[in-house]
Amino acid sequence: MSEIIIGIDLGTTNSEVAIVENGKVTVIADGENRTMLPSFVGIGEGGEILVGEPARNQYVLYPERTIKSIKRRMGEPIQVEMAGKHYSPQEISAIILKRLKSVAEEYIKKPIQKAVITVPAYFSDAQRQATREAGEIAGLDVVRIINEPTAAALAYEVKHEVHKHILVYDLGGGTFDVSVVGIEDDVVEVLASHGNNKLGGDDFDAKITQHIVRHIHDQHGIDLTESRQVMARINRAAEGAKRALSDQPFVRIDEEYLFEKEGAPIHLSLELSRYEYESMIAEYIDETLEAVHIALSGANLVASDIDEILLVGGSTRTPVISERLFDEFGLEPQRNIDPDLCVAMGAAIQAGMIAGESVSAVLVDVTPYTYGTSVIGELHGEYYSFKYVPVIRKNTPLPTSKTEAFYTASDGQQEVLVHVYQGEDEDALNNIEIGEFKVKGLRNVPAGNTVTMTFDLDLNGILHISAREKETGLEKSITIGNAIARFQEEEMEQAKARVNALFGTDLVGEYTKEEKGAKEEHHTQVKAHALVEKAQKLLDKAADEDKEDIIDLIEQINDGLAGKHFDVVEEAVEKLADILYYLEN
Repeated sequence: MSEIIIGIDLGTTNSEVAIVENGKVTVIADGENRTMLPSFVGIGEGGEILVGEPARNQYVLYPERTIKSIKRRMGEPIQVEMAGKHYSPQEISAIILKRLKSVAEEYIKKPIQKAVITVPAYFSDAQRQATREAGEIAGLDVVRIINEPTAAALAYEVKHEVHKHILVYDLGGGTFDVSVVGIEDDVVEVLASHGNNKLGGDDFDAKITQHIVRHIHDQHGIDLTESRQVMARINRAAEGAKRALSDQPFVRIDEEYLFEKEGAPIHLSLELSRYEYESMIAEYIDETLEAVHIALSGANLVASDIDEILLVGGSTRTPVISERLFDEFGLEPQRNIDPDLCVAMGAAIQAGMIAGESVSAVLVDVTPYTYGTSVIGELHGEYYSFKYVPVIRKNTPLPTSKTEAFYTASDGQQEVLVHVYQGEDEDALNNIEIGEFKVKGLRNVPAGNTVTMTFDLDLNGILHISAREKETGLEKSITIGNAIARFQEEEMEQAKARVNALFGTDLVGEYTKEEKGAKEEHHTQVKAHALVEKAQKLLDKAADEDKEDIIDLIEQINDGLAGKHFDVVEEAVEKLADILYYLEN
């Protein structure tokens, strides 16, 4: 048996250790089944060393006895203070590495001497050397230091024999870097990198923390920054809010007995929306995208040369990041491996290769389809009633739960018909409708009443959808059993129909044409109604001669719809659209 070499992701916020066993990658969990070790080190009240969760918990009450985010200080000729004593960044990192080493030894029941450790591609020589020194202090022979994007590419693309250009967008707790990676015949090469080793999820937390501090100051005239213990609690609450907003459109931040003012306790109760949060961090996201283009330029490539986008680091779960990357590249970032664990997996694959192991691809359960609903919105420049809004995107690891916020479209709207679709098309009607349900009894209030929708998809493909009025808690739901397998079968039948139609087979060809015709008629009706509504709103702006033409065309459309003369409707709609285009521009 070859010597075991462990792979370690020494992270700013969390660290992980993984190994290759029987050709498969295992991220090793500790005795409490946690795969991620918080990168916190502390000294307890009795002088004992605390690592991971105990140190993180202590940080809330005794921040002066606890160190976090030491990765940001690696390579600096400094000493950090902990419980009145001073330590180098290498020593603090070594304590984390020593704990990971012991977790791995407890798992395999053997001593471990060797490790592969990852660092950001943007790390300097001094920072890399400091990481190697930390390993040596921890009793590890660091056989290789590899770049985090290389590790991520290995985890996603091991044994992939196709030449590809991959963009690795790595946003962790304290560091950001983006790398353009070339992969061919199991060779992974970083072509260009750029980033900021002082930008990450910690900065996102800080924005929420500042928001909370301002809120308390405005409400009570108290400056929370004067108390380190209170600020530690606020920081912890901010991080929890950030995590929640990855899957929910709103989060409530509650902290009781935060402070005292004139003998009375001060509590924190604040709602934060994803929109507010994403506005707070917009400047950081802009900075990361600037770095993306600098890296592309360094590799002499353009956006269209990129074949895949890999997300690394827990902070990439923030939805706006995927949205902005899709806008830039027209590619959905890969989500099929946990962004928190993929670097450790890649480190283990590299370690396994060095040890002579044969490593198989990393496989996880993911949803092969996107699931979502439809809303009234703009599609291809026109007002449309069936714009598709994805909620769970394909390649999302299972199980998963996602919540999005929607808003009523008209004053006094007291019911909502929820359509559920599976597919990728922007037009919901081009996707497969898999269910619908109605929410009745909403409040009689102006347009904009918030209704949140939650999609839960489990490992067995059972999809549970619920819609909830935010202010009252009124909720309706539907459960769709075996969603994934059932729609694979439906897609198979549709594919057969298309192929048979190509070869002139009438077995299902006529059915397909009828279905297609019915869908086209429905599209025409929806488009016509939307255009008529738009035209009526713009009538006052039209010149007299245009006004007459618009009224005539509206009558033609209404008569055509009533008589189901869709060819007449199509012609009138086209003419009306032309007039409205010139009227608006």
